[in-house]
Amino acid sequence: MEKSKFNKVLGMSDVLVIAFGAMIGWAWVVSTGDWISTAGTIGAIFSFIIGGIMVFFVSLTYAELTSAMPQCGGEHVFSYRAMGSNASFVCTWAIVLGYASVAAFEACAMPTVITYIFPNFLQGYMYTIAGFDVYASWVAVAVIAAIIITYINLRGVKTAAILQTVFTVLIAAAGIALVAASAVNGNGNTLMSYPFAGADFTDCSKLGGILTIAVMTPFYFVGFDVIPQVAEEINIPYKKLGKIMLLSIIMAVVFYALVVFGVGYILPVGDMAGSDLPTASAMELAFGIPAMAKVMVIGGIAGMITSWNSFIIGGSRAMFSMAESKMLPEAFAKLNPKTKAPTNAILFIGIASAIAPFFGRKMLVWIVDAGSLGVCVAYLMVSLSFLILRKKEPEMNRPYRVKHGKLVGVLAVIMSGFFTVLYIVPLPFASTALVWQEWIVAGLWIALGVVFFAYCKKKFGAEFGRHIDVMLDESLMEKD
Repeated sequence: MEKSKFNKVLGMSDVLVIAFGAMIGWAWVVSTGDWISTAGTIGAIFSFIIGGIMVFFVSLTYAELTSAMPQCGGEHVFSYRAMGSNASFVCTWAIVLGYASVAAFEACAMPTVITYIFPNFLQGYMYTIAGFDVYASWVAVAVIAAIIITYINLRGVKTAAILQTVFTVLIAAAGIALVAASAVNGNGNTLMSYPFAGADFTDCSKLGGILTIAVMTPFYFVGFDVIPQVAEEINIPYKKLGKIMLLSIIMAVVFYALVVFGVGYILPVGDMAGSDLPTASAMELAFGIPAMAKVMVIGGIAGMITSWNSFIIGGSRAMFSMAESKMLPEAFAKLNPKTKAPTNAILFIGIASAIAPFFGRKMLVWIVDAGSLGVCVAYLMVSLSFLILRKKEPEMNRPYRVKHGKLVGVLAVIMSGFFTVLYIVPLPFASTALVWQEWIVAGLWIALGVVFFAYCKKKFGAEFGRHIDVMLDESLMEKD
């Protein structure tokens, strides 16, 4: 065993805002109209509840494993302990794709927001990719934002947590204002004019619409798993790690459901199609003040920053843990001696974020969908690891022990496996499977993983996949 290389600087509120802020990005401002158009208002709420249930069962397995193995890397540590180094490489590389894809997506969302606020912002046409016109001003804002977010993370996780807290408060304020004003000034007729997609309850398109949105929700809920990535930097009792993780998911499900309700209760579905940002339009209508649309956009910007920030935190720690195990080049295991930030791993994701906008927004949609598949694969492998370790190491110290563990583990495997299959197998009544462009993105990531795997296997030999247990803080084991 070795002593942790990280400083324990994160308190309970830091951990909660990192997880919740990761799950609440920009999509609730820009995509709510699409969710409602596809599934109906009530149908979209059901979609998030369905996705939330799946993620909740998976998170129960994470909660137990994180409290038992509070070590940097999360998925890497769990899957290694249960299934060995090769499976651990697959699991961790899959979740890194999920993290990196979100960071890249947020980089492209930032200039999109600026375009909404300043209609004449787009200047200096460069080229067109997949029907999307790329402008120099659009790229410049994204690159500058990527540099700022990366720099903040290089300053250390505590600095990043302070940023997270400030912007999470802005998200909550904007969301609460929308729901409250909509509840007062909206009406049930607007809501019930389009509760579900499809002609009637026997119409497959109704179920198809709900499933189409539900299969996207793992992407929106990914973020609670950042907690195990920073487990060595958290200074709270291990038992409470699991509770905070579960609380963050419940908060995210409630937030998304309320936003969908708020928009669907005030804004007719016909008006959503003509709005670039239907949630902002709903905010304006609810208050009757045009400036309130800008307030909602500010809330969306806050969500974009919190999500982007969290996934740089999580992705860099996952890469650090792989590099420490000789699964990635050693450069990714470098820690800044003062800030304890994994410098090169942060730079890797930060540079990827800065490069992404040059490829336009359409390509980022493909990256995000491929990343969602990676998230589901990682969730499936963690759920399997939970079941394996319950049988393989029944006496393991589990400060947060899930009740009815076998049932929970089986349900987590079934649900995460079902969502994984939905990304792979096309359904006749729902658009859930990846398109060919997204398979190319997934294939390129797999190819990069194979290159790293082969390189590290050859260079490190028997040391490839080594595992270093970190000494647990006994004081955190004893507290409740």
